Amino acid sequence: MPGPLSIATLAAAVQGASSGALSARIVGDPQRAIAAVAPVESAQAAELSFLANPRYRGLAAATRAGALVLSEADSEALFPGGSPTCVLILCDAAYTWFAFAAQALAAQAAAVPGRAPSAVVHPGAQVDRSATIGALAVIDEDSSVGAGVLVGAGCYVGRNVRIAEATRLHAGVRIYDGCRIGARCLLHSGAVIGADGFGFAPFKGRWVKIPQTGVVQIGDDVEVGAGTTIDRGAMGDTIIEDGVKIDNQVQIGHNCRIGAHSAIAGCVGIAGSATIGRRCQLGGGCLINGHITIADDTIISGATAITRDVREAGFYTGIFPFMRNRAWERNAVLLRHLDELRERVRRLEAQVRTRPTESDR
Repeated sequence: MPGPLSIATLAAAVQGASSGALSARIVGDPQRAIAAVAPVESAQAAELSFLANPRYRGLAAATRAGALVLSEADSEALFPGGSPTCVLILCDAAYTWFAFAAQALAAQAAAVPGRAPSAVVHPGAQVDRSATIGALAVIDEDSSVGAGVLVGAGCYVGRNVRIAEATRLHAGVRIYDGCRIGARCLLHSGAVIGADGFGFAPFKGRWVKIPQTGVVQIGDDVEVGAGTTIDRGAMGDTIIEDGVKIDNQVQIGHNCRIGAHSAIAGCVGIAGSATIGRRCQLGGGCLINGHITIADDTIISGATAITRDVREAGFYTGIFPFMRNRAWERNAVLLRHLDELRERVRRLEAQVRTRPTESDR
Protein backbone atom coordinates (compact mmCIF):
# COMPACT_ATOMS: atom_id res chain seq x y z
CA MET A 1 0.00 0.00 0.00
CA PRO A 2 1.29 3.52 -0.76
CA GLY A 3 1.87 6.03 2.00
CA PRO A 4 -0.48 8.99 2.59
CA LEU A 5 -0.96 11.23 -0.44
CA SER A 6 -1.71 14.92 -0.47
CA ILE A 7 -5.02 16.05 -1.94
CA ALA A 8 -3.09 17.84 -4.66
CA THR A 9 -1.33 14.57 -5.55
CA LEU A 10 -4.66 12.75 -5.60
CA ALA A 11 -6.12 15.41 -7.88
CA ALA A 12 -3.21 14.99 -10.27
CA ALA A 13 -3.63 11.21 -10.20
CA VAL A 14 -7.33 11.52 -11.03
CA GLN A 15 -6.55 13.92 -13.87
CA GLY A 16 -4.08 11.45 -15.31
CA ALA A 17 -6.26 8.38 -14.86
CA SER A 18 -9.23 10.11 -16.52
CA SER A 19 -7.12 11.51 -19.35
CA GLY A 20 -7.97 15.00 -18.19
CA ALA A 21 -11.73 14.46 -18.28
CA LEU A 22 -12.29 14.98 -14.53
CA SER A 23 -11.33 18.31 -13.09
CA ALA A 24 -12.08 19.46 -9.56
CA ARG A 25 -11.92 22.65 -7.52
CA ILE A 26 -10.29 22.28 -4.12
CA VAL A 27 -11.60 24.40 -1.25
CA GLY A 28 -9.17 24.19 1.62
CA ASP A 29 -5.60 22.98 2.06
CA PRO A 30 -4.46 20.97 -1.01
CA GLN A 31 -1.50 19.62 0.94
CA ARG A 32 -3.57 17.80 3.55
CA ALA A 33 -2.48 14.16 3.69
CA ILE A 34 -5.01 11.42 2.93
CA ALA A 35 -4.21 7.79 3.75
CA ALA A 36 -7.44 5.91 2.97
CA VAL A 37 -11.10 6.14 2.02
CA ALA A 38 -14.09 5.67 4.32
CA PRO A 39 -17.89 6.08 4.44
CA VAL A 40 -19.03 9.63 5.03
CA GLU A 41 -20.50 8.85 8.47
CA SER A 42 -17.33 7.21 9.86
CA ALA A 43 -14.47 8.90 7.99
CA GLN A 44 -11.74 10.49 10.07
CA ALA A 45 -9.20 13.28 9.57
CA ALA A 46 -6.83 11.31 7.32
CA GLU A 47 -9.59 9.76 5.19
CA LEU A 48 -11.42 10.69 2.00
CA SER A 49 -15.17 10.31 1.53
CA PHE A 50 -17.79 11.46 -0.97
CA LEU A 51 -21.39 12.62 -1.35
CA ALA A 52 -23.23 11.57 -4.50
CA ASN A 53 -26.78 11.00 -3.22
CA PRO A 54 -28.75 13.94 -1.72
CA ARG A 55 -30.31 11.55 0.81
CA TYR A 56 -26.99 11.55 2.68
CA ARG A 57 -26.59 15.30 2.93
CA GLY A 58 -27.28 15.13 6.67
CA LEU A 59 -24.41 12.71 7.21
CA ALA A 60 -22.12 14.75 5.00
CA ALA A 61 -22.87 17.93 6.92
CA ALA A 62 -21.61 16.27 10.12
CA THR A 63 -18.70 14.34 8.60
CA ARG A 64 -15.27 14.28 10.23
CA ALA A 65 -13.55 13.30 6.97
CA GLY A 66 -10.31 15.01 6.09
CA ALA A 67 -11.59 15.54 2.56
CA LEU A 68 -15.01 15.26 0.96
CA VAL A 69 -15.79 14.96 -2.75
CA LEU A 70 -19.13 16.50 -3.71
CA SER A 71 -20.85 18.58 -6.36
CA GLU A 72 -20.93 22.37 -6.45
CA ALA A 73 -24.66 22.27 -5.69
CA ASP A 74 -24.21 20.05 -2.62
CA SER A 75 -21.33 22.24 -1.43
CA GLU A 76 -23.43 25.40 -1.72
CA ALA A 77 -26.27 23.74 0.20
CA LEU A 78 -24.12 22.31 3.00
CA PHE A 79 -20.98 24.45 3.20
CA PRO A 80 -21.72 27.85 1.62
CA GLY A 81 -18.70 29.40 3.32
CA GLY A 82 -16.48 26.32 3.16
CA SER A 83 -15.98 23.69 5.84
CA PRO A 84 -13.92 24.40 8.97
CA THR A 85 -12.95 20.74 9.37
CA CYS A 86 -12.55 19.12 5.94
CA VAL A 87 -11.20 20.00 2.54
CA LEU A 88 -13.92 20.15 -0.12
CA ILE A 89 -13.22 18.68 -3.54
CA LEU A 90 -15.86 20.02 -5.91
CA CYS A 91 -16.62 17.93 -8.98
CA ASP A 92 -19.81 17.32 -10.94
CA ALA A 93 -18.93 13.61 -11.15
CA ALA A 94 -18.14 13.17 -7.45
CA TYR A 95 -18.51 9.39 -7.35
CA THR A 96 -16.24 8.85 -10.34
CA TRP A 97 -13.62 11.27 -8.98
CA PHE A 98 -13.72 9.37 -5.70
CA ALA A 99 -13.33 6.04 -7.53
CA PHE A 100 -10.16 7.17 -9.30
CA ALA A 101 -8.77 8.61 -6.06
CA ALA A 102 -9.53 5.35 -4.24
CA GLN A 103 -7.54 3.50 -6.91
CA ALA A 104 -4.55 5.75 -6.28
CA LEU A 105 -4.78 5.20 -2.52
CA ALA A 106 -5.18 1.42 -2.87
CA ALA A 107 -2.49 0.85 -5.48
CA GLN A 108 -0.97 -2.60 -5.00
CA ALA A 109 2.73 -3.26 -4.95
CA ALA A 110 3.97 -4.92 -8.12
CA ALA A 111 4.26 -8.70 -7.86
CA VAL A 112 7.78 -10.13 -7.76
CA PRO A 113 8.49 -11.90 -11.07
CA GLY A 114 9.30 -15.57 -10.94
CA ARG A 115 7.88 -19.03 -10.32
CA ALA A 116 7.11 -20.64 -7.01
CA PRO A 117 9.04 -23.92 -6.54
CA SER A 118 5.79 -25.88 -6.48
CA ALA A 119 4.41 -24.34 -9.68
CA VAL A 120 4.18 -26.67 -12.69
CA VAL A 121 4.96 -25.07 -16.06
CA HIS A 122 4.95 -27.31 -19.13
CA PRO A 123 8.16 -27.11 -21.13
CA GLY A 124 6.09 -26.17 -24.16
CA ALA A 125 4.48 -23.17 -22.44
CA GLN A 126 5.78 -19.64 -22.97
CA VAL A 127 5.91 -17.56 -19.79
CA ASP A 128 7.30 -14.03 -19.91
CA ARG A 129 10.18 -13.43 -17.52
CA SER A 130 8.29 -10.61 -15.84
CA ALA A 131 5.30 -12.83 -15.01
CA THR A 132 4.61 -14.20 -11.53
CA ILE A 133 3.49 -17.82 -11.13
CA GLY A 134 2.23 -18.70 -7.65
CA ALA A 135 2.49 -21.85 -5.58
CA LEU A 136 0.86 -24.98 -7.04
CA ALA A 137 -0.24 -23.13 -10.18
CA VAL A 138 -0.23 -25.15 -13.41
CA ILE A 139 0.53 -23.76 -16.88
CA ASP A 140 -0.19 -26.42 -19.49
CA GLU A 141 1.27 -27.16 -22.91
CA ASP A 142 1.45 -24.49 -25.65
CA SER A 143 0.03 -21.76 -23.42
CA SER A 144 1.34 -18.20 -23.40
CA VAL A 145 1.54 -15.93 -20.35
CA GLY A 146 2.36 -12.30 -21.13
CA ALA A 147 4.47 -9.61 -19.50
CA GLY A 148 3.57 -8.68 -15.94
CA VAL A 149 0.88 -11.33 -15.61
CA LEU A 150 0.14 -12.69 -12.14
CA VAL A 151 -1.10 -16.28 -11.93
CA GLY A 152 -2.10 -16.81 -8.32
CA ALA A 153 -1.67 -19.87 -6.15
CA GLY A 154 -3.53 -22.96 -7.30
CA CYS A 155 -4.61 -21.58 -10.67
CA TYR A 156 -4.94 -23.84 -13.70
CA VAL A 157 -4.17 -22.53 -17.18
CA GLY A 158 -5.05 -25.17 -19.76
CA ARG A 159 -3.48 -26.06 -23.08
CA ASN A 160 -3.12 -23.39 -25.76
CA VAL A 161 -4.42 -20.58 -23.54
CA ARG A 162 -3.33 -17.00 -24.25
CA ILE A 163 -3.11 -14.44 -21.42
CA ALA A 164 -2.10 -10.93 -22.43
CA GLU A 165 0.04 -8.50 -20.45
CA ALA A 166 -0.68 -7.20 -16.93
CA THR A 167 -3.65 -9.53 -16.30
CA ARG A 168 -4.09 -10.84 -12.75
CA LEU A 169 -5.55 -14.23 -11.83
CA HIS A 170 -6.35 -14.53 -8.15
CA ALA A 171 -5.89 -17.86 -6.42
CA GLY A 172 -7.91 -20.77 -7.76
CA VAL A 173 -8.94 -19.47 -11.18
CA ARG A 174 -9.49 -22.17 -13.83
CA ILE A 175 -9.02 -21.42 -17.53
CA TYR A 176 -9.87 -24.31 -19.84
CA ASP A 177 -8.03 -25.21 -23.04
CA GLY A 178 -7.86 -22.73 -25.88
CA CYS A 179 -9.36 -19.69 -24.16
CA ARG A 180 -8.06 -16.15 -24.73
CA ILE A 181 -7.74 -13.53 -21.97
CA GLY A 182 -6.94 -9.92 -22.88
CA ALA A 183 -4.66 -7.35 -21.28
CA ARG A 184 -5.13 -5.80 -17.82
CA CYS A 185 -7.95 -8.17 -16.87
CA LEU A 186 -8.73 -9.18 -13.30
CA LEU A 187 -10.17 -12.65 -12.59
CA HIS A 188 -11.20 -13.36 -9.01
CA SER A 189 -10.94 -16.62 -7.13
CA GLY A 190 -13.13 -19.47 -8.26
CA ALA A 191 -13.84 -18.05 -11.70
CA VAL A 192 -14.09 -20.78 -14.35
CA ILE A 193 -13.48 -19.75 -17.93
CA GLY A 194 -14.28 -22.19 -20.74
CA ALA A 195 -16.16 -25.04 -19.08
CA ASP A 196 -18.55 -26.90 -21.36
CA GLY A 197 -21.79 -25.18 -22.23
CA PHE A 198 -25.06 -26.96 -21.47
CA GLY A 199 -25.63 -28.68 -24.80
CA PHE A 200 -27.61 -31.91 -25.01
CA ALA A 201 -29.98 -33.40 -27.57
CA PRO A 202 -32.93 -35.58 -26.45
CA PHE A 203 -32.93 -39.18 -27.67
CA LYS A 204 -35.33 -41.91 -26.52
CA GLY A 205 -35.74 -40.49 -23.02
CA ARG A 206 -32.07 -39.71 -22.46
CA TRP A 207 -29.63 -36.98 -23.39
CA VAL A 208 -26.87 -37.00 -26.01
CA LYS A 209 -24.01 -34.61 -25.28
CA ILE A 210 -23.08 -32.08 -28.00
CA PRO A 211 -19.30 -31.53 -27.94
CA GLN A 212 -18.46 -27.94 -27.07
CA THR A 213 -15.73 -27.12 -29.59
CA GLY A 214 -15.56 -23.32 -29.27
CA VAL A 215 -13.61 -21.27 -26.72
CA VAL A 216 -14.05 -18.14 -24.61
CA GLN A 217 -12.50 -14.90 -25.82
CA ILE A 218 -12.20 -12.14 -23.22
CA GLY A 219 -11.14 -8.65 -24.30
CA ASP A 220 -8.97 -6.08 -22.52
CA ASP A 221 -9.74 -4.47 -19.13
CA VAL A 222 -12.38 -7.03 -18.17
CA GLU A 223 -13.12 -7.96 -14.54
CA VAL A 224 -14.67 -11.32 -13.68
CA GLY A 225 -16.05 -11.85 -10.17
CA ALA A 226 -15.49 -14.72 -7.77
CA GLY A 227 -17.32 -17.92 -8.59
CA THR A 228 -18.43 -16.69 -12.01
CA THR A 229 -18.57 -19.17 -14.88
CA ILE A 230 -18.28 -18.34 -18.57
CA ASP A 231 -18.96 -21.35 -20.79
CA ARG A 232 -17.07 -22.09 -23.99
CA GLY A 233 -18.94 -21.97 -27.28
CA ALA A 234 -20.58 -25.04 -28.73
CA MET A 235 -19.74 -24.05 -32.29
CA GLY A 236 -18.06 -20.68 -32.51
CA ASP A 237 -16.92 -18.78 -29.44
CA THR A 238 -18.30 -17.04 -26.38
CA ILE A 239 -17.22 -13.39 -26.59
CA ILE A 240 -16.71 -10.92 -23.73
CA GLU A 241 -15.76 -7.57 -25.25
CA ASP A 242 -13.42 -4.91 -23.82
CA GLY A 243 -14.16 -3.24 -20.50
CA VAL A 244 -16.96 -5.56 -19.34
CA LYS A 245 -17.40 -5.78 -15.55
CA ILE A 246 -18.91 -9.00 -14.20
CA ASP A 247 -19.82 -9.48 -10.53
CA ASN A 248 -19.68 -12.65 -8.40
CA GLN A 249 -21.73 -15.79 -9.08
CA VAL A 250 -22.70 -14.88 -12.65
CA GLN A 251 -23.42 -17.61 -15.23
CA ILE A 252 -22.80 -16.83 -18.91
CA GLY A 253 -23.86 -19.61 -21.26
CA HIS A 254 -22.21 -20.86 -24.41
CA ASN A 255 -21.98 -18.63 -27.48
CA CYS A 256 -23.11 -15.51 -25.65
CA ARG A 257 -21.73 -12.14 -26.67
CA ILE A 258 -21.41 -9.39 -24.05
CA GLY A 259 -20.90 -5.93 -25.52
CA ALA A 260 -18.09 -3.61 -24.51
CA HIS A 261 -18.29 -1.79 -21.17
CA SER A 262 -21.43 -3.55 -19.99
CA ALA A 263 -21.83 -4.20 -16.25
CA ILE A 264 -23.42 -7.37 -14.87
CA ALA A 265 -24.30 -7.58 -11.16
CA GLY A 266 -24.23 -10.67 -8.96
CA CYS A 267 -26.19 -13.85 -9.65
CA VAL A 268 -27.26 -12.92 -13.17
CA GLY A 269 -27.93 -15.95 -15.39
CA ILE A 270 -27.55 -15.56 -19.14
CA ALA A 271 -28.60 -18.53 -21.25
CA GLY A 272 -26.74 -19.65 -24.36
CA SER A 273 -26.48 -17.58 -27.54
CA ALA A 274 -27.81 -14.37 -25.96
CA THR A 275 -26.33 -11.12 -27.24
CA ILE A 276 -26.03 -8.26 -24.75
CA GLY A 277 -25.32 -4.86 -26.29
CA ARG A 278 -22.66 -2.34 -25.38
CA ARG A 279 -22.83 -0.31 -22.17
CA CYS A 280 -25.74 -2.34 -20.81
CA GLN A 281 -26.39 -2.68 -17.08
CA LEU A 282 -27.94 -5.88 -15.72
CA GLY A 283 -29.13 -5.77 -12.11
CA GLY A 284 -28.50 -8.58 -9.64
CA GLY A 285 -30.42 -11.78 -10.18
CA CYS A 286 -31.57 -11.00 -13.73
CA LEU A 287 -32.49 -13.95 -15.94
CA ILE A 288 -31.79 -13.60 -19.65
CA ASN A 289 -33.28 -16.16 -22.04
CA GLY A 290 -31.13 -17.76 -24.69
CA HIS A 291 -31.07 -16.68 -28.34
CA ILE A 292 -32.27 -13.14 -27.63
CA THR A 293 -30.71 -9.73 -28.27
CA ILE A 294 -30.61 -6.75 -25.90
CA ALA A 295 -29.98 -3.31 -27.41
CA ASP A 296 -27.00 -1.13 -26.54
CA ASP A 297 -27.38 1.10 -23.46
CA THR A 298 -30.21 -0.95 -21.94
CA ILE A 299 -30.69 -1.11 -18.16
CA ILE A 300 -32.41 -4.14 -16.60
CA SER A 301 -33.61 -3.99 -12.97
CA GLY A 302 -32.58 -6.68 -10.53
CA ALA A 303 -34.59 -9.95 -10.55
CA THR A 304 -36.11 -9.14 -13.95
CA ALA A 305 -36.64 -11.97 -16.43
CA ILE A 306 -36.02 -11.03 -20.06
CA THR A 307 -37.79 -13.54 -22.28
CA ARG A 308 -37.74 -11.81 -25.65
CA ASP A 309 -35.60 -9.36 -27.63
CA VAL A 310 -35.14 -5.84 -26.29
CA ARG A 311 -34.70 -3.83 -29.47
CA GLU A 312 -34.98 -0.33 -28.00
CA ALA A 313 -32.69 1.00 -25.29
CA GLY A 314 -34.43 1.86 -22.03
CA PHE A 315 -34.88 0.96 -18.36
CA TYR A 316 -36.81 -2.32 -18.03
CA THR A 317 -38.33 -3.97 -14.94
CA GLY A 318 -40.40 -7.13 -14.62
CA ILE A 319 -40.97 -8.61 -11.17
CA PHE A 320 -44.04 -10.86 -10.86
CA PRO A 321 -45.31 -13.21 -8.11
CA PHE A 322 -44.59 -16.84 -8.88
CA MET A 323 -47.47 -19.22 -9.60
CA ARG A 324 -48.22 -22.23 -11.73
CA ASN A 325 -47.12 -21.60 -15.28
CA ARG A 326 -50.60 -21.99 -16.81
CA ALA A 327 -52.03 -19.40 -14.42
CA TRP A 328 -49.06 -17.12 -15.00
CA GLU A 329 -49.59 -17.21 -18.77
CA ARG A 330 -53.26 -16.22 -18.37
CA ASN A 331 -52.39 -13.40 -15.97
CA ALA A 332 -49.54 -12.20 -18.16
CA VAL A 333 -52.00 -11.66 -21.03
CA LEU A 334 -54.16 -9.51 -18.74
CA LEU A 335 -51.12 -7.66 -17.41
CA ARG A 336 -50.12 -6.68 -20.93
CA HIS A 337 -53.50 -4.91 -21.35
CA LEU A 338 -53.75 -3.29 -17.91
CA ASP A 339 -53.34 0.25 -19.25
CA GLU A 340 -56.11 -0.31 -21.80
CA LEU A 341 -58.37 -1.81 -19.13
CA ARG A 342 -57.75 1.14 -16.83
CA GLU A 343 -58.85 3.59 -19.52
CA ARG A 344 -62.01 1.56 -20.15
CA VAL A 345 -62.84 1.58 -16.43
CA ARG A 346 -62.31 5.35 -16.29
CA ARG A 347 -64.66 5.88 -19.20
CA LEU A 348 -67.33 3.66 -17.59
CA GLU A 349 -66.98 5.48 -14.27
CA ALA A 350 -67.38 8.81 -16.06
CA GLN A 351 -70.54 7.53 -17.77
CA VAL A 352 -71.97 6.38 -14.43
CA ARG A 353 -71.29 9.76 -12.84
CA THR A 354 -73.05 11.64 -15.65
CA ARG A 355 -76.05 9.27 -15.98
CA PRO A 356 -79.26 10.75 -14.53
CA THR A 357 -80.45 9.22 -11.26
CA GLU A 358 -84.06 8.45 -10.28
CA SER A 359 -84.23 11.71 -8.27
CA ASP A 360 -83.16 13.71 -11.33
CA ARG A 361 -86.02 12.41 -13.44
